[in-house]
Amino acid sequence: MTVKTDVDALTPSHSAFAVENPMKRDDPASVLEPQAGVPGEAPMVRFVGVTKRYGALTVLDELDLDIGRNEKVAIIGPSGSGKSTLLRVLMTLDPLTGGMIEVDGEPLTHMRKNDELVPASPKHLRRVRSKIGMVFQSFNLFPHMTALANTIEAPMQVLGLSRKEATERARDLLSLVGLEDKCNHYPSQLSGGQQQRVAIARALAMRPKVMLFDEVTSALDPELCGEVLNVIRRLGSEHNLTMLMVTHQMGFAREFADRVCFFSQGKIIEQGPPQQFFSAPQHERTQQFLRAVKEAV
Repeated sequence: MTVKTDVDALTPSHSAFAVENPMKRDDPASVLEPQAGVPGEAPMVRFVGVTKRYGALTVLDELDLDIGRNEKVAIIGPSGSGKSTLLRVLMTLDPLTGGMIEVDGEPLTHMRKNDELVPASPKHLRRVRSKIGMVFQSFNLFPHMTALANTIEAPMQVLGLSRKEATERARDLLSLVGLEDKCNHYPSQLSGGQQQRVAIARALAMRPKVMLFDEVTSALDPELCGEVLNVIRRLGSEHNLTMLMVTHQMGFAREFADRVCFFSQGKIIEQGPPQQFFSAPQHERTQQFLRAVKEAV
């Protein structure tokens, strides 16, 4: 089996699947087989040889990472280590330079065609990407829309829900994040923590299987930060979601995550269960980072 690398036919707007070298392995089909984990079950998310470069700068360096179904993974590390880029390439906001990504047992960045793996078509990409929701640091709400309108827009436009169906779903989700009384408020009438909770409800309205959180509390003061983290705790305990969270909140990572991954220079230097990771880090770079974090508190 071979992989076609001719992506000239793809328009710039579809550059998320235009890669210099989609696969670096001799047999691309082999990467689709389940690895160790739950017997017979493929990971919910798999990064295979994922590389991302900006010019001469390598931000992700041939990364291999499996995320199990319903697993909660905290991603930590110094600035510029590739943490947020990992989420952005998974959300196809940035194109890969090399490697491939799978979601829910099928390729995201590629698809099968005539027994080959080729760069994904826009239709395939939209379908697989619909399984992923992302919440950003900066909220990204539409300022001219109420909390309710922000939450119903994508389900109506992308999923084809009726206004009634989308509104019912949105009201349930805004209630879930504690904002049932703020449905008709505009972003400018909401605190930062409330805006972030609307952003979480908006992402959940698409019924994703995977939720990505990129430094969602970094722009908030401690009290508002607690509001948002409590919502994420509730999502983790009450809903079957696979969750990847880039965070500087070490206490929350230790309490919430099933696994912690420490990134440095585009690679995972160390990973493990939170208790083990924080109590007895093995790698010198991890130890150095955790000391610096502790001293900064």
